[in-house]
Amino acid sequence: MTGSDTVIATHGLRKAYGSLRAVDGIDLDVRAGDVYGFLGANGSGKTTTVRMLLGLVLPTAGTVEVLGRPIPKAAREVLPQVGALIEHPAAYGHLSAAANLSLFDAAGPGGVRRTRRSRIAEVLEQVGLGGVGKRPVRGFSLGMRQRLGLAGALLRRPALLVLDEPTNGLDPQGIHEIRTLLLDLNRTGTTVFLSSHLLAEIEQLATRVGVLDRGRMVLQDDLATLTAPTGATVVDTPQAERARAVLGDRVLSADGDRLVVRGAEPAEVNAVLVGAGVPVSGLTLQRPTLEEVVLAAATGSGDRVAA
Repeated sequence: MTGSDTVIATHGLRKAYGSLRAVDGIDLDVRAGDVYGFLGANGSGKTTTVRMLLGLVLPTAGTVEVLGRPIPKAAREVLPQVGALIEHPAAYGHLSAAANLSLFDAAGPGGVRRTRRSRIAEVLEQVGLGGVGKRPVRGFSLGMRQRLGLAGALLRRPALLVLDEPTNGLDPQGIHEIRTLLLDLNRTGTTVFLSSHLLAEIEQLATRVGVLDRGRMVLQDDLATLTAPTGATVVDTPQAERARAVLGDRVLSADGDRLVVRGAEPAEVNAVLVGAGVPVSGLTLQRPTLEEVVLAAATGSGDRVAA
């Protein structure tokens, strides 16, 4: 049984194509209110996993639960509460964005006709297509098509958003707008499951991350835990050699004017250096970046990484 706050749970999920294990026994744990960053290189098994979550691909072994119900058995009950964007969004090029969304809403379970027009106008505005909703989609750029796909995912005001590379094809301004939209949706109660290979983007969005490497889950934890202070302080000083002489074996590493010093109290480190006449231009607690954590997990090294 999964807890009442669990939105996505998989147990021993596996998908094999002949001798190739595209997904190899993963246990996902996505909780209500998460922005869950599902990370991995292209070809690591992310999209296959997403397709199994939505009942589009049947697993070879293991189980999937979404919103507390088994998938694919309860897909008809669950999927109207899930908005999804997977790979490249499909659309009829000769129809407008609004017409495409109307067809999409009418085709699946859960679309309410009396609110359709207002919902379409709302989501087109949300994703930045409010001014072009009547234009034929064949004239849309890749980024505009991606926005249209996201509008389709939002159309039924879902409790859960499952997005596979949602910023694909967007320029920096578009990426910023979609990031802001997703954070706003999350603040109003939508759980977001975001599959991506863009570490920097996930680091700005996620509250929790899972890392897939060659089909296996190598890391899953809260982002705040993974990037917590290491117990060291980073010191910037124009007199690095003098600082090293003063601090002695407290210096863990040095790179030019930057030292990493044992001790999680920057004020204490600053007092020692200033008291010895060493100027200090910067002090901060050392924290690993998400990139460092992911690389350590993928190579099987690092005390902070739990498989």
